[in-house]
Amino acid sequence: MSAPAHRRARGRDLPARLLGVWGVIVFAFLFLPILVIVMYSFNTGRLLAAWHGFGFDAYASALGNDVITGAVITSLQAALGTALLASALGTLGGIALARARPRALWAAALTFLLAFTLVTPEIVDGIALLPWFVTLGVDGGLAPFNNGMVRLVIAHTAISMATVTFVVRARLAGMDRRLEEAAADLYASPLQRFKDITLPLAWPGIAAGGLLAFTLSLDNTIVASFIQQPGYTPWPVYIFSMVRVSLRPEVAAISTVMLVLTLLALALVGYVLRRSGESAGGVVKTFTGG
Repeated sequence: MSAPAHRRARGRDLPARLLGVWGVIVFAFLFLPILVIVMYSFNTGRLLAAWHGFGFDAYASALGNDVITGAVITSLQAALGTALLASALGTLGGIALARARPRALWAAALTFLLAFTLVTPEIVDGIALLPWFVTLGVDGGLAPFNNGMVRLVIAHTAISMATVTFVVRARLAGMDRRLEEAAADLYASPLQRFKDITLPLAWPGIAAGGLLAFTLSLDNTIVASFIQQPGYTPWPVYIFSMVRVSLRPEVAAISTVMLVLTLLALALVGYVLRRSGESAGGVVKTFTGG
């Protein structure tokens, strides 16, 4: 290669290199704070920001604190209930939208409604849901709406259901309708067609959407702080209340445990998707709704 051509090649490579450096800086800015929290979870001091020494005292103290463990258990129970309910409702919505006729009015209205829930500020959701639960539970006499766990699951499901719906719809967008038509020609009932054809095809999207609903519920703070009841304080709300006093290493310890649990759940769903025949690119597209 001649010298001018070599210089032109290096000139074309320079923007790519600069973009690569910028990407490293952005990822460092995003993930270094998480790394710091993980490191300080092993702090033996009384305050999170003051490093005293390395040890597992924070983990032992957190696991022995009934208030902290109760908040964590509440968050996990609410996240699991949200994942199950949002997956069920989101699967039905995703299948309905995937099968809708082009320019169907009800499909456009449902898509708009779900998209609207995604962009609505959570403070608005919290303000709206609190009096609604009070109206149903206290004024209407519907006892389940007076239960703190039921409130958390319903509120978190209302927020995360749209995510599951769009992921499942994207998964089924390219489904060959002839598979179900062939099954119908072979006298398969609608339930059999759904169980043997539609559900297996939609399963990767359902798993990914359920995991997203789980994580969205796990870190929800604003809505949970409005609708929580005594005895049902989730972990994010507990941390938010601790910020106004002082952060202790126990908070970092449990946050690290929750991070590990989330990563394990993500790895498990990714493994299941790969075992079902999904490529690495297909797994990423499933999680992003592509």
